[in-house]
Amino acid sequence: MTQKTVLNDMHRRLGAKMVDFGGWDMPLHYGSQIEEHHAVRRDCGMFDVSHMCAVDLAGTDARKFLLRLIANNVDKLRERGKALYSAMLNESGGVIDDLIVYFIADGQYRLVINAGTAEKDLAWMAARLAEWQLDATIAPRRDLAMIAVQGPNAKTKVWQALPETRTASEPLKPFYAVTVGDYFIATTGYTGESGFEITLPAHLAETVWQKLLEAGIRPIGLGARDTLRLEAGMNLYGQDMDETVSPLDAGLAWTIDLEAPRDFVGKTALLANPPSKQFLGLLLLDKGVLRAHQKVITANGDGEITSGTFSPTLQQSIALARLPLATAIGETVQVEIRDKSLTAKVVKPCFVRNGKALV
Repeated sequence: MTQKTVLNDMHRRLGAKMVDFGGWDMPLHYGSQIEEHHAVRRDCGMFDVSHMCAVDLAGTDARKFLLRLIANNVDKLRERGKALYSAMLNESGGVIDDLIVYFIADGQYRLVINAGTAEKDLAWMAARLAEWQLDATIAPRRDLAMIAVQGPNAKTKVWQALPETRTASEPLKPFYAVTVGDYFIATTGYTGESGFEITLPAHLAETVWQKLLEAGIRPIGLGARDTLRLEAGMNLYGQDMDETVSPLDAGLAWTIDLEAPRDFVGKTALLANPPSKQFLGLLLLDKGVLRAHQKVITANGDGEITSGTFSPTLQQSIALARLPLATAIGETVQVEIRDKSLTAKVVKPCFVRNGKALV
């Protein structure tokens, strides 16, 4: 049965084209995906991300549990509200999910996991908690909704709509969060722009969404969300990595702490299997559109595109790809698209940030 977020009726009243997204009925766009993309880059827009699952972890052994569960090191979280991006791995080093961990207080954390993997993730975490016999509780918070507001004017317009949040949220540095009354406001996002991700009780979501609309914030669908995240070089679970892919081959080495003496699930496999590919960006020099699973031919062997699209900001096709280790930034490669071989340039896997082209 298809699931719906608490804002589903609102999307339909706004004329959204709805699609199935991993079992959730979600807005693809509200009329023009391109206009929505540009709105986020040039002004701001808001996304219903209530399908994502917030999970509260609490208990004496909560930190000890996370130290063993995820590949990044939660000992980095010493300031309240600080966030950490990481991967949760299986024993063979594949990615079960990528997630964000927020440090709320001693013995108290909030995780945000992907919608399509939520049940799998929760089962995995429960099994590890029981196996390790640690004192902690795992509580999925389906009573909460999430609204992401992103873009150069996002914060100003959020404060216009929710003035009571400004004092506490204005000092936040990137990748931090603060609780303001009913709101959990974080400076995390998935677009390469500044803004907030606001977690709030589900029963308040429609009221807050309406306030944000009245402040001039445009609703944005999944279509623009994907082109924005790809321009920003951000991975999508299920496309750029999954349980069969090492994070070392998926551009996620920066989220892995192999130096600390602690052990974590998948560490042994990662140490035994160094990277076999590089995760790089492609900028298409010929006419065409890059898509996932297209073959990439380089001077050092073949690779594969994991995510590709037409970039509205750059007005060129771009992609993320796993390529041979010897591939260098700046070299040209060939991409097989149907019966044609098109030329692309290898670039760093981040194309646009804060409205500026980086390639």
